[in-house]
Amino acid sequence: TLGTQTDYRDGEAQTDPYSPEYIVHSGSVPEILTLATLTWGRGLPAGQAEMEIIDRIREKRAWEAALPPMDSPSNIGKRLKMMEAMERKEWAYREEEIDKLQKVQLEVFKNLLQRREENQNELDAMRLYNQWQNHQKAKEEKIRKIQRDCALMLRKLIAKRKNLMGKLERRDVIKEYNDFSSQTYAPLSRIGFFPDNNSDYYAVKNFYLNTFAGLCDLEKSVRDSVSQLKIKAPKPKCTITKTGYIKKSGRLDAVLAQVHE
Repeated sequence: TLGTQTDYRDGEAQTDPYSPEYIVHSGSVPEILTLATLTWGRGLPAGQAEMEIIDRIREKRAWEAALPPMDSPSNIGKRLKMMEAMERKEWAYREEEIDKLQKVQLEVFKNLLQRREENQNELDAMRLYNQWQNHQKAKEEKIRKIQRDCALMLRKLIAKRKNLMGKLERRDVIKEYNDFSSQTYAPLSRIGFFPDNNSDYYAVKNFYLNTFAGLCDLEKSVRDSVSQLKIKAPKPKCTITKTGYIKKSGRLDAVLAQVHE
């Protein structure tokens, strides 16, 4: 059960570790106060870098405790030499830290430059591919145009070859009426044929329809039953029975008549 609760606990509900109140006695400097700047998520839990900082603080405390007092010229000289050595050591440590930071920054810059170069290469490749596609489309369109022009020129050459010597050919009436694209069925205006000029040719001209006398003769020839129509009104359907009951088919008519009244 303990293992199950540990595996499936709600990690987001966990709070920062509790730090109780403390009281520092006068004259004492606890070592734990040197780490007061470290908080949970910012240095805690301690890693390798934090452990190095703690070791340096302990070394510096031990060095401060080993400094000779300033009660004699010889002790003052020793103290100055020890402080100069410590200062050189501090500067060397800072230079080492700066070198580490510069190396990390250099790696970050290298990664950023590499990523930017990769993105630029992808954009260049995409741009080249789009240009290649456009050139291919233009090439295909040009090839299709050349093929169409070639087919048109071949048809013209074949038509010229049929009448190579300029000989006159006799009209073949059967062939013209068998071909629906010939001049017999579809004459062209460019050779002098205008179908709208003879539009009245196909109009129906009849004596009985175009003259008054023809209309009178046509009316006399028609029987009287055609001109004098006799329409018998249909008998209404009986929707009421002998007992006075309205049938189902006539209920709607009865309701409509009642509403109309």
